[in-house]
Amino acid sequence: MKLYESAATPSCRRVSIFLKLIGAEVDRVSVDLKGGENITPEFQNKSASGTVPLLELDDGTNISESVAICRYFDHLVPNSANLFGTPGVQSAQVEMWHRIVEFQGLIAGFQAFRNITGFYSDRENCVSEWGEESKGRAIAFLDKLEMRLSQSSYVAGEQVSIADITGFLFINLMKGAFKVQIEDEYTHIQVWHSKLGAMPEFQ
Repeated sequence: MKLYESAATPSCRRVSIFLKLIGAEVDRVSVDLKGGENITPEFQNKSASGTVPLLELDDGTNISESVAICRYFDHLVPNSANLFGTPGVQSAQVEMWHRIVEFQGLIAGFQAFRNITGFYSDRENCVSEWGEESKGRAIAFLDKLEMRLSQSSYVAGEQVSIADITGFLFINLMKGAFKVQIEDEYTHIQVWHSKLGAMPEFQ
């Protein structure tokens, strides 16, 4: 089994953090995104989305998309982390908040970064205006996340879930790529982000 990744990307880091939290290990293969290794015919034939991370099983089966890979390992590796929640209301709450954080936060941040920086301008049409609009949407989402974290210890309730992994990476993106200051205005986000950042699995 091999995990193809570019370790610095949020999607690959999501899988890496998830694996640490459930105590799983897998062989890693580094993929050069800037060099276009992921858009070669060989890689494209393996990845349904043409992106990293990509999990290649021993029987030749390939699984792309980070959350799908996390779900596979969650079923494969016995663990009590319950990062997708326990069956019933809790798993529904985790799914709900994870989709909210990903769609309204992280994806907007992705779109802002790609279109403003033109990081992949050699292979996609970058629209700076859409990048700025996406950045504004990502920043606006901080108010919703702040409100939620004023009501619970973690994004989906009182224990760490995949929603926190995605939220943590979203805040890292906002602080790193866009220099958004959260310390003063978003005190609940700051407490939560620092708490996660102190965990070895998130480092």
